[in-house]
Amino acid sequence: MAETRTATLSIDGKEVQLPILSPTEGPDVVDIRKLYAQADVFTYDPGFTSTAACDSTITFIDGDAGILLHRGYPIEQLAAKSHYLEVCSLLLNGELPTPDELEKFENTVTRHTMIHEQMHNFFRGFRRDAHPMATMVGVVGAMSAFYHDSLDINNSRQREIAAFRLIAKMPTIAAMAYKYSIGQPFVYPRNDLDYASNFLHMCFAVPAEPYDVNPTISRAMDRILMLHADHEQNASTSTVRLASSSGANPFACIAAGIACLWGPAHGGANQAALEMLREIGTPDRIPDFIAKVKDKNSNVRLMGFGHRVYKNFDPRAKVMKQSADEVLDLLGVKDNPLLQVAKELERIALEDDYFIQRKLYPNVDFYSGIILEAMGFPTSMFTPIFAVARTVGWISQWKEQLADPQLKIGRPRQLYMGSSMRDYVEVENR
Repeated sequence: MAETRTATLSIDGKEVQLPILSPTEGPDVVDIRKLYAQADVFTYDPGFTSTAACDSTITFIDGDAGILLHRGYPIEQLAAKSHYLEVCSLLLNGELPTPDELEKFENTVTRHTMIHEQMHNFFRGFRRDAHPMATMVGVVGAMSAFYHDSLDINNSRQREIAAFRLIAKMPTIAAMAYKYSIGQPFVYPRNDLDYASNFLHMCFAVPAEPYDVNPTISRAMDRILMLHADHEQNASTSTVRLASSSGANPFACIAAGIACLWGPAHGGANQAALEMLREIGTPDRIPDFIAKVKDKNSNVRLMGFGHRVYKNFDPRAKVMKQSADEVLDLLGVKDNPLLQVAKELERIALEDDYFIQRKLYPNVDFYSGIILEAMGFPTSMFTPIFAVARTVGWISQWKEQLADPQLKIGRPRQLYMGSSMRDYVEVENR
């Protein structure tokens, strides 16, 4: 039996022994769960950048090496050989499905894509100019009012039903939010289409004429969904886990994740990258923009480059760039000014020592925004599409956490810097 390793922490002459845990991948972890009880101190880690809040078997990221694994499988292999619903099955169940298991999984998802008809009225309660993410937060949260038979988180069958409902209905809800925002009628899902094609059909079809989904566009959408399916303990996933730790129902937990994803520093990054390209306008204005980025006093940021975790090339970005080339070739928009700016900005950033030294490589958001706009999506739909993709990751993490025997309600500590205890002063004496 291997000897238990410990770290020794010395505080005011008192030594505290802390166990060291070794993961299957990644750095060792110092277990501080008993630190407060043993030494009467907390740790301080804003942003939780050095703190593991859970153990997980779902996704592993090595930011320095540019590695992303889902259940041990590299994202590059999954993107080349798999498709979104197979990755969903992998994330949820831990192993790649057999042909029969995959067929059953896909059929179950397909037959859950319609939403309760009364939910249509819920959409009509929003203003037409409401952001689709605002609508999605409300509608997904309201699912608990429509699907009472899948709210018991202690019932494994109900957890499974809730998981399928969320994965299946999220594209329908996102498409309806989009249709409502542009004043077009809702388009019902079709069981003869695959997941990505069905979503595109619900977004772009109209009753007046037939709409055929192009296979290249569908494949690109499937890849966008796959590349955003899960990304370890990011802000929205941590939000879902924190909400789940209280025993909240699955729809409330996912609605909380959607609300967190809405932030421009998280799910809105691809929209911010596209808006940056629009602001630059033409390739000849790039040098001035780059100069502002390098100027510490300008507050101008380079969006779509670099990553909180990856200090190397984002492995998802390589796949996304290939999809971008395929889609733009198909749509004949190679001369698009926005694309010209993007290509030139990418070239300069990859050759400029300033960006190389800081490891500011193009990330997945840089390319996904270009693809989505080429497909015809407005920037307001970029984050809802991200939410559709990430739903399976949130559910997988939610499901894993509920099965964890060490589950406790989340309760971060703080470094209090306010006033010490003082007496109340009557209003006339202040």
